[in-house]
Amino acid sequence: MQSILQSKVFVKGRAVVQYEKLVPRGEIAMPFLLLPLTVFVIAFFYASVGFGGATGYLAVMSLFDLPPKLMASTALVLNLVVSSVAFLNYYSAGHFRFRLLWPFLVTSIPAAFMGGYLRLHDQVYFMLLYGVLTFVMGRMLFFSRPGDDLASRRALSPLVGMGVGAVIGLLSGMVGIGGGIFLSPLILLMRWGTSKEASAVASVFIFINSASGLVGRVLGGNFLLNSLGLTLLPAGILAAFGGAYLGARKFSGVTMRRLLGLVLLVAISKYFYGEFF
Repeated sequence: MQSILQSKVFVKGRAVVQYEKLVPRGEIAMPFLLLPLTVFVIAFFYASVGFGGATGYLAVMSLFDLPPKLMASTALVLNLVVSSVAFLNYYSAGHFRFRLLWPFLVTSIPAAFMGGYLRLHDQVYFMLLYGVLTFVMGRMLFFSRPGDDLASRRALSPLVGMGVGAVIGLLSGMVGIGGGIFLSPLILLMRWGTSKEASAVASVFIFINSASGLVGRVLGGNFLLNSLGLTLLPAGILAAFGGAYLGARKFSGVTMRRLLGLVLLVAISKYFYGEFF
């Protein structure tokens, strides 16, 4: 009997041939059984710092040779679920500041829509994706400091926030992420808020921009979600509740960010090894 995943993940072209090699009749390939477990781990860690996890999902899915359209769409849907759970936990813990959110949000929503609407060549998409992942990995590993919350705060200029929101929104929509992975470190770097406040703001930012990017993808014909993507949702939901609760109330966040950086380092290294060796 043919595997259920085999007929629904890829429909035509080279990907079908590759997938049929991975999934023989009568059995399900073990690598694909590991995907929900990996998503669970990623969602747990990301939710603990207020993120939706799209960069992690994209890094892992890229190792399975999935089509970019499927990768970006699945990552955005998971982002919606995980970031909403993260926000509820950070909000209930009293870390949310609306005045720190709205300047970024005003311009990021239309920019994310435009980014999701654009059609990108696969090579351009992966160049953008791994450029983003490399930036995030560097930030997670080398620029996470325990003393970030102790520095004096600075007021956020609305004009600066709007400019930042537009750039982050456009890039996020093109790649298929929510953008909080850029916003949260920037808030800490510029001392606009504490790590908990940055996580709370990032979770809302991610949710709304993911929704905007998804709408742009649907209208632009760039949306693809199938049974594989749907099977990952329960893992993301369960992990988000645990990670967000601990992140909002228990964890400092520095160790978690460095662990995430190591996960991304492994994924990036494997990708470039496959490309050049």
